[in-house]
Amino acid sequence: MSQAQSPIPPSPATVPISGSPHGLQRGGAPWVGELELALGEVLIGQKELVHGLLIGLLTGGHVLLEGVPGLAKSLAVSTLAKATHGSFARLQFTPDLLPSDLVGTEIYNAKEAAFTTRKGPVFANFVLADEINRAPAKVQSALLEAMQEHQVSIGGVTFKLPEPFLVLATQNPLEQEGTYALPEAQVDRFALKLVVDYPSKEEELAVLYRMARTSPPLDVRQVVTLDEIQRARVAVDQVALDPRLCEYIVALVQSTRDPQKSGLKDLVGRVHYGASPRATIWLALCARANAFLDGRAFATPADIKRVAPAVLRHRVIPTYEADAEGLSSDKLVARVLETIPVP
Repeated sequence: MSQAQSPIPPSPATVPISGSPHGLQRGGAPWVGELELALGEVLIGQKELVHGLLIGLLTGGHVLLEGVPGLAKSLAVSTLAKATHGSFARLQFTPDLLPSDLVGTEIYNAKEAAFTTRKGPVFANFVLADEINRAPAKVQSALLEAMQEHQVSIGGVTFKLPEPFLVLATQNPLEQEGTYALPEAQVDRFALKLVVDYPSKEEELAVLYRMARTSPPLDVRQVVTLDEIQRARVAVDQVALDPRLCEYIVALVQSTRDPQKSGLKDLVGRVHYGASPRATIWLALCARANAFLDGRAFATPADIKRVAPAVLRHRVIPTYEADAEGLSSDKLVARVLETIPVP
């Protein structure tokens, strides 16, 4: 379909980025490669994890990390925060945690006979919500306003959160006793869900050499400022996204809601519910960020396919029948990517 025939108006960002008619420099910004090196000085392997964290950083999308204990999920988040000049807060989610422990509360000052606001740890650029599924729903819901609106309400007063603001949460797929499943509304607030897997033999051997010592690891180098991150996000918005790719993204998302209409008859009855329109937005943003990381001023179908599993896996929920057949969310998303024609 030509641009003139497309029912979707062209994106305002359909021109190359200023000063780079044929594409961006490698990595999209000079600090990207330095940040990857700084992360690599602490983390070994985990390329998909690092890539996903960079996508989240460039888009402002919150990230949910899932993996068994000991895979450096928390270390990856804290290392990313230390490599920037932003503030960092780690909050260990437990069953006895209260919403006020997260956002803050009002404290009565008897000397001044007045209430003062004590802000919680959510007032940071990078917030690590460790084992988020171990806190009850009322605490998890306290993050909703912060994640979506970048603000919190304390005592009837609204406070803006610092920018950039990023929530990076971890959860353990094992030991589900005593845990609380994340509400669908909150799961959808996460732009990406990254599944962290075991390292290879060579990577685990390198971990042994680097970490099996009593002295702590090397300090993380600060390689990027908050202003540079904000400028990079502006550049990501300028990455060109052809109207045909917009239609492709919409087709992918809508096929998860109505597989039969999209020609996915083998998935009928196997998708409990599909992705929301928020998935459409994040597919476009993350595809642009992936192109930016590759040093291009335009997105391609390969960029969309690259980020689609992380964007869709927590938004496409299989039915009990699909679970019985071994069809996970990842397999459903892979089937969609195989079937929907690429423009």
